Amino acid sequence: MRFLLRSSAVAVLLSLSGAALAEKPDQVTIGYQKANVLALVKSRGTLDESFKKQGIAVRWVEFPAGPQMLEGLNVGSIDLAATGDAPPVFAQAARADLVYLAHSPASPKSEAIVVAQDSPIHSVADLKGKRVGLNKGSDVNYLLVAALEKAGLSYKDIKPVYLPPADARAAFQRGAIDVWVIWDPFLSEVETRAGARQISDATGLVPHYSFYLASRKFADTYPDTALSVVSELAAVSQWANQNRDEAAGLLSKSTGLDPAIWRKAVSRTEYGAQRMTPEIFAQQQALADTFTRIGLIPVKVDVRSATWTQDQAAGK
Repeated sequence: MRFLLRSSAVAVLLSLSGAALAEKPDQVTIGYQKANVLALVKSRGTLDESFKKQGIAVRWVEFPAGPQMLEGLNVGSIDLAATGDAPPVFAQAARADLVYLAHSPASPKSEAIVVAQDSPIHSVADLKGKRVGLNKGSDVNYLLVAALEKAGLSYKDIKPVYLPPADARAAFQRGAIDVWVIWDPFLSEVETRAGARQISDATGLVPHYSFYLASRKFADTYPDTALSVVSELAAVSQWANQNRDEAAGLLSKSTGLDPAIWRKAVSRTEYGAQRMTPEIFAQQQALADTFTRIGLIPVKVDVRSATWTQDQAAGK
């Protein structure tokens, strides 16, 4: 059963950690992308205000995508982050000592495989031999693999072109790639401004979650602070789901994209912060095993090694 980590639930959990909860950092460094829920948390300012009362400063560090953000988490330049499905698995393969704190509800309609409006490509089966742009190690990497295999193709049947979103958008516009696999708000932008046509979103292929992560050192040392961030994520998520136009407006200011683009993106995103469950870990393990099988990850990854609980922190 899924449920939000509301403030009362967090308070109960925090009471289990004993004396370890007395420790508070002087500063929390949070990695974010201008287009994700942490951008809403930053824009609303409620977390900064709450932590300021506790003598904790909040430092926000912007990243272009999840893989780069988790590189920052791995080297210790940030303490907490939010990414899609795939980046944590790639980070674990690179021996990043991270932990999963929580996850969002599934939002499979917020990522898709798109082509130009006049493209002769009309199905995933048509991707054989085509140049497919994507951000390597991102959540859309898993969507692409799943879509290809469902269509009877393999990753070797396409020509992957690994580009960050901004570069991929330019390549798509000039026809340097035939296909783009991308997430919102880039998806909504290219549909709205360039008339891009979807050949498949993630529905029925991959769930597409966001995951809220921390370095293990930070989570173990400051468990109450880590869970306070998750509690705020849950509160802001609830607000965003109930006030989608306002959320779109804040994200428009954060990214510079037109509010209409963000209204489209927000309409197909379900925000939330839910506890990790065995089912979610199993789904992440399936993702990791898929990437190992096709050679994108050279080692076996044990996703559950990134499990974190209050009891572990208390007994450190």
